[in-house]
Amino acid sequence: MRKTRIYLDTSVISHLEQNDVPDKMNDTLRLWEQIKQGQYEVYISNVTLDEIGRCYEPKQTVLTEYLAQIDYNLITINKEIDDVAQKFIDNNILTIKSLDDCRHIACSIVCECDIIISWNFKHIVNYRTIKGVKLVSLMTGYDEVAIYSPTVLVEGEDSNVGIEN
Repeated sequence: MRKTRIYLDTSVISHLEQNDVPDKMNDTLRLWEQIKQGQYEVYISNVTLDEIGRCYEPKQTVLTEYLAQIDYNLITINKEIDDVAQKFIDNNILTIKSLDDCRHIACSIVCECDIIISWNFKHIVNYRTIKGVKLVSLMTGYDEVAIYSPTVLVEGEDSNVGIEN
């Protein structure tokens, strides 16, 4: 049985060091421990690395050190991913201002991830986007990807009933 493939957007990595929202930070750190234990096959993109690279110090260094703790697959944005990302804009799911968020979602779709993990409730983890992801996946012939916050993965981590990893 293969591991669940998860795509981490930048908001997840950023919340590893986010003291102003301790509950989110705690859930993210719990997820990070699961990742370090090899429970998931992790994907991130060069968009994620670019966004981390724009963080102020010392946060940029701290987040880079966290990334060094895990194994992950690095996705480089290409035409196929950009074409899928453009579908979110063309279908009024997100706007051009949210192009990087569209690219995060498109990366997860094209690379056949099972779940996008994000704390971005404005553009990614919300009903409208989730519905739009279903639509774009159907239109483009890709499998649907689930969209969750880290809390969904760490809640009930002791039971794991019905969860295949």
